[in-house]
Amino acid sequence: MQKIRTDWTIEEIGALYHKPLMEVISEANAIHGLCHNRLEVQVCTLISIKTGGCPEDCKYCAQSSRYQTSISASPLMKHEEVMQIAKEAVEKGCTRICLGAAWREVRDSEQFERVLSMVEGICSMGVEVCCTLGMLKEHQAQRLKKAGLYAYNHNLDTSAKHYPKVISTRIFSDRLKTLDLVEEAGLSVCCGGILGLGEETQDRIALLHTLATRDPHPESVPVNILSPIPGTPFEGQPQVSIWEMLRFIATARVLMPKAMIRLSAGRLQMLLEQQSLCFLAGANSIFSGEKLLTVDNPGFDADSEMFELFGLKKRAPYAC
Repeated sequence: MQKIRTDWTIEEIGALYHKPLMEVISEANAIHGLCHNRLEVQVCTLISIKTGGCPEDCKYCAQSSRYQTSISASPLMKHEEVMQIAKEAVEKGCTRICLGAAWREVRDSEQFERVLSMVEGICSMGVEVCCTLGMLKEHQAQRLKKAGLYAYNHNLDTSAKHYPKVISTRIFSDRLKTLDLVEEAGLSVCCGGILGLGEETQDRIALLHTLATRDPHPESVPVNILSPIPGTPFEGQPQVSIWEMLRFIATARVLMPKAMIRLSAGRLQMLLEQQSLCFLAGANSIFSGEKLLTVDNPGFDADSEMFELFGLKKRAPYAC
């Protein structure tokens, strides 16, 4: 059994991260095979139940009300519409439905009651339900758990040091506090980051250190590549290379052997060969569907063809 460590030092992670790429991928693949079925990949679908109009100033986000982008604010989706989208996704093999709302924080309101109802409805379909709704209070996390929520997503995005250069309307410790409340409520933690926010290599190592020293590790670690959005301050950021993505995924797999490493935003720009390398490096989950919040994403048909080509099978819900 692979030993699970939460006492990694920043120096150890740095040494691992800077190993020759083929060596770290080989090590990650071996660990992946010990803790997971290499041919199983979980298919998730993200439904943006409330898009745009967010008061935060995340410099990468099309949903911020502070920037002029192609995204305009829309009201919370109707219950029936969300259920239909979820039902269609489940019928296509999705076993985790994620609900995202462009809120800074959850407020005790009629809208939150509607979200709780959505969680209950999707949970009855026999799949995992995850929400990303912004910052939470203790009683709100408990109510989500009672409604049947399986996981809560709250990404750290980048390192504590680089964070103020990306977002000024909240601080890094706000994120950590919400993660703690999620854990205390008995919810599974989904937490990862975004590559391409102008960070340095040391920031990526520091982000991995923060994640890998949480006890327990996050159950799910989404890895995103920035999709530069016209109108946002980060619209001119250079594209992150596949080699940097692979190094990050492989290092995350070695550090957090049992976590689900999720290929998230940026997958549409990858060739099939590049995606196959990500799976070899330890990724074992994808988001499928035409949109990932506001970013284009591969559809179910394209992913089904990829699964057939690679000999992959869709992971059942609650397999962990």
